[in-house]
Amino acid sequence: MKRNMDVPWSYSGDNGPEHWHTLCDWYAQGAEFPYQSPIALVHDETEEPIDQDLAFHYKRERFTEKEFKNTIHFVPYNKESYVTFKGINYYLTDIHFHMPSEHIIDDEQQELEFHLVHMNEDGENLVVGILFKLTDKLNWICNQQDDSIWDFENHTQWFDPTMFLPERTHHFHYVGSLTTPPTKGPINWFVFDWIGEMSRRFILEFREEVLENNNRPLQDRKDRPIYFY
Repeated sequence: MKRNMDVPWSYSGDNGPEHWHTLCDWYAQGAEFPYQSPIALVHDETEEPIDQDLAFHYKRERFTEKEFKNTIHFVPYNKESYVTFKGINYYLTDIHFHMPSEHIIDDEQQELEFHLVHMNEDGENLVVGILFKLTDKLNWICNQQDDSIWDFENHTQWFDPTMFLPERTHHFHYVGSLTTPPTKGPINWFVFDWIGEMSRRFILEFREEVLENNNRPLQDRKDRPIYFY
C-alpha cells in the first residue's frame, strides 16, 4: 500500500480534492470515514456540551519549520506542549495553516486558518483550529510582541504555542476527519469562533512554499452534532 508521502496530491486538477480517494488505497480508506472535515459552523445550529474539559498545557519550546503537504509546518523537537481532553493527554505534533480558512463560521470565511495538531499515545489525533484575518500591523501575531523568535534563515524557532490561541475561549466542538489525505477519522475538532489578527509580513515569508488556495472544500455535515462551549 502506498503511503501519504509517496502519492502526490493537490487542491486542483487530476489529483485535487474530488480525486483524493482514488489516488491510492490508503486515501480511499480514509475517505470511508463518513464524517469528513471541514464543515460550515453555525452558532444557531449547535448544542450545549454535556461535559467539556479541554485544557491547554503549552510551554515555550523549540520548533523547526518544514515545507510538506502543500504548506509550511512548525514541528516541535520534543513535544512538550499538550492539551488534555476527557482525561487524556494529546501532545502537540504540528502547527500549519491554510489560506483561505477551511472552516466557515456563520457563512463567513476568513483569510487564514491555523491548525494545531495533537496526538495521544494511541496515535489518535485532536486538532484545534483558529481563524485569522490579515492586517498591516507590525506585530506578526496579534498577541505576540516579540518577533525575534522567528529565525527563518536557520529554520529554528523558540516560542510558546499559546500565542496562537484566542483571547476568548468560546469554541465549537465536533467529530470529523483530517482535512488532507488520507482524511482519516474520527478526530475531535475544536474551532474557536474568535477571529485573530496576523500581519501580512508573516505570511509573506512563506508565500513561495505554500500552495495557493490550499483549503479543502466544505464537506457535508450529515447528522453529526456540533457543540458550542
